[in-house]
Amino acid sequence: MILSICIPTYNRHEHLSNCLNSIVISSQNKKIDFEVCISDNCSDENTEELIKPFEEKIKIKFNRNNKNIGTMANMFKVVSMAEGEFSWIIGNDDLLLPNTLEKLDNLIRENSDVDFFFINSFNLDFNYLKKFSRPFNTMNLPLEMDKVSKKEKSQKLNFWNLIDPEISYDFLLGMFLAVFRRQKWVDNLKFVDNELIKDARYWSNFDNTCSHIKVFANAFNNSKAYFQAEPLSVNLYGVREWSSFYEFVEIIRIPELLDYYRSRGLNLNKFIYCKNYALRNFVPYLAKILLRKKSGLEYIKFSKHILKNLFYPNVYLSFFYFIFRKLNFVKINTNEKIKNEN
Repeated sequence: MILSICIPTYNRHEHLSNCLNSIVISSQNKKIDFEVCISDNCSDENTEELIKPFEEKIKIKFNRNNKNIGTMANMFKVVSMAEGEFSWIIGNDDLLLPNTLEKLDNLIRENSDVDFFFINSFNLDFNYLKKFSRPFNTMNLPLEMDKVSKKEKSQKLNFWNLIDPEISYDFLLGMFLAVFRRQKWVDNLKFVDNELIKDARYWSNFDNTCSHIKVFANAFNNSKAYFQAEPLSVNLYGVREWSSFYEFVEIIRIPELLDYYRSRGLNLNKFIYCKNYALRNFVPYLAKILLRKKSGLEYIKFSKHILKNLFYPNVYLSFFYFIFRKLNFVKINTNEKIKNEN
């Protein structure tokens, strides 16, 4: 079996049905040998009943946890169910394109020496899907959508070359962008702290936010990788329950994951460049964290997350970037208002 599509899920049944329907549609265009693994993290709704109609069309393995074991632990659980040579972890709100499985099958077969594929994705407001009946038919996707990565050329490269803000501003934190050789993942699970990932609080520690990064950095640091410029999935924004933690993740957890990459072999010059980039919103985002409830403030350690980063220019420039964006926004809106009045 070539591919296991792994979906950790918790509630959000409307999105899961859309996701599974997109896989069914994509499978009709290519008879690829694949499976879908679903691990339900003790949802309030009957997930098993929801997936029954899809089991008649695609191979599905299903697990339901007896209790909520935490987001990250459930992600590891669903990959443990997989048997494919490669695994692809996607959110229950992600969508495959009609030609995704055909292109992914060809991509894997044509690059047999590659262990890790970065698969670009489109961004789409989930409200767009409300115009259509459920489950959503991906033939109705808009013709124009923004891309996660703006790089235009696909290429084979070394794994560390993927750690680049032009490829991914969050440096592989978004797990839906990675198709990886499963056995290498399994061989490097020893780097995960199995107790910390059980903490069900959103992003309360590094392991329950970035454990997949720890596996990636150890499993693939000497591997050939491939950057797939053409998006093969759609990720929906406006769905995430943890959106109030966004600023915390960007200026606290992402710099931490870069520290981890450095400890596993990331080039020093690239590390400094990426770390400075990751702090481009530091001051305004820290202000939001301080002023907002449920923002991750209680997880910030002054010496580790603040003092350690004060050496980077963007910490100080971030305030001026913020002011410039605000002034530019006002200017654009004023010009639009004048244009409309005329």
